[in-house]
Amino acid sequence: MRKTILIVEDEDILREIMKDYLLNEGYEVFEVVDGNEALTIFEKHEIHLIILDIMLPELDGWSVCKRIRKLSNVPIIMLTARADEDDTLLGFELGADDYVTKPYSPPILLARVKRLMKSRYSTTEKLSNKDNLMKSGIHVHFPSRTVTVDGENINLTHTEFEILTHLMKNQGIIITREQLITKIWGYEYAGDDRTVNSHIRNLRYKLGHKANHIVTVIRAGYKFEEQL
Repeated sequence: MRKTILIVEDEDILREIMKDYLLNEGYEVFEVVDGNEALTIFEKHEIHLIILDIMLPELDGWSVCKRIRKLSNVPIIMLTARADEDDTLLGFELGADDYVTKPYSPPILLARVKRLMKSRYSTTEKLSNKDNLMKSGIHVHFPSRTVTVDGENINLTHTEFEILTHLMKNQGIIITREQLITKIWGYEYAGDDRTVNSHIRNLRYKLGHKANHIVTVIRAGYKFEEQL
């Protein structure tokens, strides 16, 4: 089945360029120009990834991202014309998986789309070769990409899921922020460590009383500890 991408962009030329690149790669594409339209399409169709501009008429990208995150962990790439670090961090805190600053190279954006698609919808779990991973009452089911804490389902974004499972698989091993960036985003990152910190903070919040299993190692990184 072809994967479906929703483009939310009010600049006609940029939207058409993105659409052409994605169609050439075999994706099915929906395109809208404002936030309200985006939510309507998302509710009516199965969407596998969203490319979401921040500055939109009617309803901005921040609001769209926040509303969708209440319903789904679909991968979201946010677009902005502002190279503002605080904007980037806010996007990640609202649940975005990646962040691209305009002007950007369409092939680079396409590469990020492909990486998220491959990571999110891969049917095989190469590292563990198992469908399930359970530690300290945290249960991960890889085929459905669901996570439960003491039997209660929690809704993680794509990036939060990847961070949690990477730490769990490497229990007791310190994973640096640079290693997490390489693992999750897979390209040279121009920002600072606050991006990772933001995702870790959101992940801990969702894990609730299990959050202390993700341990911060000062000036080193993070690790998952089962016995505390």
